[in-house]
Amino acid sequence: MKIEIPFKGHKNILSLHEKTIEITKDTELTVNGDCIIGTNSSLACIDLPEKFKKKIQNANSTIIFTILTDEHSFSVRGKGSKKLTLKHTSDIVLRKSAFTCSRTIAINCDKASDDIPRMMVKKLQNPKTNGKLIIEIK
Repeated sequence: MKIEIPFKGHKNILSLHEKTIEITKDTELTVNGDCIIGTNSSLACIDLPEKFKKKIQNANSTIIFTILTDEHSFSVRGKGSKKLTLKHTSDIVLRKSAFTCSRTIAINCDKASDDIPRMMVKKLQNPKTNGKLIIEIK
């Protein structure tokens, strides 16, 4: 099962957070959001199809995230959990830790935003960049 979520770059993307990666439906971003790698996303947790949510809420699910820009690709692996409510109306967050909240889509991820190659981050800092978050559940 796979879903693609388009998003846009933003001049304030820093991608420096050591524990999370986030995309948001919000159009504006301050430098305080140092885990955010994309704005203007087409979907948030609450918008995911119910069948997809059920798979994410299974502790046995492995979730593969691929972040794409024109010429760059970055992959992250995480786990599902029955504790994931997937109710947030504007954000999707991938976490290295086991912390859950309404924004969390995966826990125990193998990478965070500070792992994204700096050349890709530079591309994501351009508001004209069209990115994509591909989520695949195994």
